[in-house]
Amino acid sequence: MTQIKRKRDLMIKPIRFRKAKFSVARSIALVFTAAVLFVGIFCSRAGIPAEKDLSAYLLVYFLDKDHSLHFALSSDGYSFTDVNGGEPVMKGEDLAEQKGIRDPHIVRGPDNAFYLSMTDLHLFGQRMGYRTTEWQRDASKYDWGNNRALVLMKSTNLVDWSHTDLRVDQAFPGLEELGCVWAPETIYDPAKGKMMIYFTMRLGHGKTKLYYSYTDDAFTKLETFPEELFKFPRENTQILDGDITKVGDKFHLLYVAQERGGGIKQAVSDKINRDYVFHPAKVDPETVGCEAPNVWKRNGENKWVLMYDVFGLHPSNMGFSETTDFKTFTKIGYFNDGVMKATNFSSPKHGAVISLTANEAKQLAAYWKLEKY
Repeated sequence: MTQIKRKRDLMIKPIRFRKAKFSVARSIALVFTAAVLFVGIFCSRAGIPAEKDLSAYLLVYFLDKDHSLHFALSSDGYSFTDVNGGEPVMKGEDLAEQKGIRDPHIVRGPDNAFYLSMTDLHLFGQRMGYRTTEWQRDASKYDWGNNRALVLMKSTNLVDWSHTDLRVDQAFPGLEELGCVWAPETIYDPAKGKMMIYFTMRLGHGKTKLYYSYTDDAFTKLETFPEELFKFPRENTQILDGDITKVGDKFHLLYVAQERGGGIKQAVSDKINRDYVFHPAKVDPETVGCEAPNVWKRNGENKWVLMYDVFGLHPSNMGFSETTDFKTFTKIGYFNDGVMKATNFSSPKHGAVISLTANEAKQLAAYWKLEKY
């Protein structure tokens, strides 16, 4: 597969990624990608690390001002340092059809590879000169923030990435008139032996709902038609930004309900892709608008962090709460307003955190010449 070479500048050190083509060459490229990932997984990596070997954290996020991807490292889960001094590690214009990305999510798969997914959407594309209209398509037909693609990337080392800009509207007959597809996340489904991707989708001018599908092993396409993940009891309420965490034998789905007093809510199931039971209580402690819940575990502790994007603050910020039982969530503040610190960046948007081994964090920091985190 041909490696895309990217021009260096003073702001961004290029991460290496390979772009899949939509042609016969694309099929050949995907076979090569799978082979490279197979070799990387089984020859250079020794299985999924045990929790006792996890000692660092990686935050992925974006900024409204650049619609690009950012990485930040932490050695303790409290203080995070952007690896590139607050500048992007990958520019949205290089990744997405709309020249901007939002809502990055990262997860470690059962093959010990990292799966990174993002929304292909630039809210300010007209202002930036990327298009001549406010939205990509007619808002009277497809509504606010309309888009049609997701960015899918896979890596074994957090530096070299495969890359696909997936046109979801072209994935299956019946999706041609989708209004939007936002906030993708992935989780491994052991019953299917596949990575499950779930996302917010609106069909035409309808309400946003949560859907799921399964991807191929190379993480370049959807293999199953999207199905509804969870039905909110009030049909006219939009729901979005799903985040699934498995704790014991239960799956906890946190999501946003766009209704008066909505905020972040929770549904629970013993199955990963269905039968989620609605819980009416609001989970987040905020009195202003928030969205984009992401739950991550503190290494070596029986404690989970609920992180969310508090867009109702000015400037916006990430909010944090902690829980040990997914029933009581205790607010611990915001970045630089409480115990959580952002050392060299501000106003991060819609992100996700995963745990890393000391060696994984060290190698990523070395690539970006980051001495302390």
